[in-house]
Amino acid sequence: MRRAIELATENARSGRGGPFGAVVVCDGEVVAEGVNQVTAGNDPTAHAEVMAIRRACAELGVFHLTDCEIYASCEPCPMCLGAIYWARLDRLWFGAGRSDAAAAGFSDDLIYREIALAPEARSVPAGVVLPDEARRALEAWRHLDGKVPY
Repeated sequence: MRRAIELATENARSGRGGPFGAVVVCDGEVVAEGVNQVTAGNDPTAHAEVMAIRRACAELGVFHLTDCEIYASCEPCPMCLGAIYWARLDRLWFGAGRSDAAAAGFSDDLIYREIALAPEARSVPAGVVLPDEARRALEAWRHLDGKVPY
């Protein structure tokens, strides 16, 4: 955790990104680190946790990080929490909470509230288009021999 906090602090002081750091640990060893690079790379998905997960998967040559843990300097946003679940990490540890992030100007509350709403009721409204055609891709996957499930 201290390394994740150190990364977050260095990143904030450098002005290259937000005050967030993350470290993926497997079998007690640091496998990958990440810092927030949203503004540095003009990439709204370049959060510290996502960057650390990407690097850990590349380093280990896997797309699941079972038997690994992630340490994040702050409670992950919904996107990062989703990435943590998709990566199948065994455990999440975080330092500061989402209320601490909100006090610093980073509020995820809107997204947390929006997730609970029906798609058409969200502030970015969503609607269904061509569902029958879209289901064909899912059916093709469902019937594919030799697929790698994830």
